[in-house]
Parts: sequence; structure tokens; C-alpha cells
Amino acid sequence: MPNPRFYIDFPLGQACVGTSLALPGDVAHHAVRVLRLPLGAPIRLFDGRGGEYRAAIDRIDRHGVGARVDRFDPVDREWAGAPVLALAVIATDPMDAAVRKAVELGAASIVPVVAARSQGAMRGARGTKRLQHWRSIAIAACEQCGRNRVPPIAEPVALDDWLRGIGPANLPGAIAGPGATVSLAGFASRTPPRTVLVGPEGGFTEAEVTLAVARGFVPVHLGARVLRADTAAVAALATLAAVAGDAR
Repeated sequence: MPNPRFYIDFPLGQACVGTSLALPGDVAHHAVRVLRLPLGAPIRLFDGRGGEYRAAIDRIDRHGVGARVDRFDPVDREWAGAPVLALAVIATDPMDAAVRKAVELGAASIVPVVAARSQGAMRGARGTKRLQHWRSIAIAACEQCGRNRVPPIAEPVALDDWLRGIGPANLPGAIAGPGATVSLAGFASRTPPRTVLVGPEGGFTEAEVTLAVARGFVPVHLGARVLRADTAAVAALATLAAVAGDAR
């Protein structure tokens, strides 16, 4: 079974190799209270800046949990050329699932966009709480899947504003929708998109699709069936990874 992995929210650096460090409270709780790891248990630590550190728990006491850092491993599990996922905000549980799977599948970053048919409030404290929650999900997904760089999740933005500010770095783009005549796989085999845009339940409005096309997006479909928004996000990224040759 793979060694448990934990994200550390401060820079580790080569200087920590050969030393013992105190694990942050949430990490210590998860390691000892949830996973019940004993003294000497091997673990891996990463700080989101690339690579990971092989370590072992060397202290469990009333003051906390410590880990001895043995060595740095520069392993890279990122997808070269991974696309940005621009995902219309949807209901809480499906959105959480889509964020988690997008991170597992290698999305370079995630942009929550507020479309005409988006669900869930994204203003004020509620919106801030949702964004923080998605970022926590991204960290947990990295711990699970082996990524050592946590993909950024942008501040939610109105779809129209985001499309009007789109630049060459995000193009070409693909916008998923059941009415398209070109498959995502077919499009990606010729022109790998740098951004894939997935709509909310109910899809994008005609005006939103028109604006996306005007800004450099190509309408694509994901097959003969109509998919839920969270399923479409997963299917799109999995398709692009497969076309790219498993992202390596």
C-alpha cells in the first residue's frame, strides 16, 4: 500500500532533509487519529512546489506529532500541456465531485465561472466559503492521487467577463455541448485545446455559446448521450488525457 501523503502549507526546502519537523495540527490529527499511524510509519510530505519528501513519524506525544525527513524525491506527476478546466458553478455536491475528479485527472487549473443557469450563491461569505472548500478538496485530491503541485482554483468570475478577458494562453478552447457536430476527441487529435469549458445543468444559453465561439472556442460534443455537468467535466478531461497519451 502506498505511503500516506500529506500536504504541508509552508515551504519545506532541502534544508529540512535530515531534520525532524512538527506536523501541522490538522495533518497530525489525520495521521495519528484518523489513519492511526504508529511511530516509525513511513509517510510522504509535499508543499505544492514540486517533488515530495520521504519521511517517517518519529514523535507522538501530548505536544503533537513529529516527522523525520529523510530525503527529497523530485518526482513529477504533472501532465505536460494539461488544459485549464473552466467549469460553470453547479450545485454543491456535484461541484465538489467535479473539482475532486478534475484534480485527479490532471487539470492545470480550475476556473469556476458563473453562467446564466449556474446554481448556488457565489457572493459574500457563502461564495468565499465555497471557494475555500474547493481549494481544500484540491489539496485532498493531490494527497490521494500523487500530484505534488496543487492546481490553482481561481476566484469565481462571471462567464461573460471571463470570456471577454480570455487571452492567447487559453486558446484554442473547446466548449462542450450536446448540439455540437465535432467530437472533443476528434478536435483534440488535431488541435489540443488549452482550455475546456463545461456548462451548468441545463447547458449554456445561446448567447453564451455565441460569445464563446467569438472568443476562440470550438463547440464539441462528448458522445451521443446528454451528460450531467459534473460527468461532462470528468469525461472531457479523461478524453483529453487519453488523446494526449495519458498526459506524460
